Amino acid sequence: MPSLSVLLPMMPTRHEQILSFAALVQWTGALRLWQGQALSLDAHHSFVFAAGAGFRVPMGTGVSLMPLKHPHDAAVHARSVAVASGHPFVAGIGPGGIDFQRNIAGAAYGSQLKAVREYVTAMRGLLDGEEVDLDGEHFTAHDVLPPLPTPPVEIGLGVLRPAMARLAGEIADVAITWLTPASYIRDVIVPAIEEGAKEAGRPLPRLVAMVPMYVAQPDRDPTRIVLQSNAGHLMLPHYVDMLTRSGIEIDPQQPVETVKRLISGGAFLTGDPEDLGRQIGEFHAAGVDEVVINLTGVAASYGPQTALSEIESILGSAGGEATP
Repeated sequence: MPSLSVLLPMMPTRHEQILSFAALVQWTGALRLWQGQALSLDAHHSFVFAAGAGFRVPMGTGVSLMPLKHPHDAAVHARSVAVASGHPFVAGIGPGGIDFQRNIAGAAYGSQLKAVREYVTAMRGLLDGEEVDLDGEHFTAHDVLPPLPTPPVEIGLGVLRPAMARLAGEIADVAITWLTPASYIRDVIVPAIEEGAKEAGRPLPRLVAMVPMYVAQPDRDPTRIVLQSNAGHLMLPHYVDMLTRSGIEIDPQQPVETVKRLISGGAFLTGDPEDLGRQIGEFHAAGVDEVVINLTGVAASYGPQTALSEIESILGSAGGEATP
């Protein structure tokens, strides 16, 4: 059955800020608590803090950027959360933008797909207790992790375009989208994942969609909320290309029109909680296994507590109501 999950809608500056959202996941029908790449506090540390405070819920990163961690470090961080939470952990990874790679690693990856393949190969081998012997073009790993009883760690790939989606079908446990309309997922991402999985002779990875949204109210400015959530993404070529492929034109010189196109094109959802529940259903119908409610724009504009309240109302309308 399709699932609903929650994205921590801000980058915390104190670990305590994660607790109310972890509690929401624990006390409702939400499946998992997710974090994107955190720049102030490490997301894995925040997850372990929440687990230590008693909120031992399923968790995942969507996504951690590869230039910031060697595959060995990524594997250790991921299984640390699995041990602390007592649940399988989704270690979502992605290469990040070209400029980010240059700024952190000194140069962009020669091949984005090859870099991801090498990273996953090393990380998967380490997590499976294998002795990894990799001399790749982008990553080197000659190591083995000491045995440790732990819940499974699933490796997820951030996917926006067909080539990465095919690779996810071939090597990942989870494929993770962000800002992708349901129609694009149905027509482009799902067929590419199926093609990759078939070629590799393996089961389909689960498909997770991080879906930005907000509850419409008369005094709310859509442009402010949408740009607070995704202005950075709209400057990245791979996001612009994905949105263009989905029929949404991005024009940095016309932010109001761009926001209207994002909403009308189904990349950013809005409406009352019932409308949002219906639109979330379109993602499930498109083949998404887990829809992640992303209210980063609301949290940035009106504060985390407003976002928390709205997530709860959306969960209730979309079928993630409180458990008995």
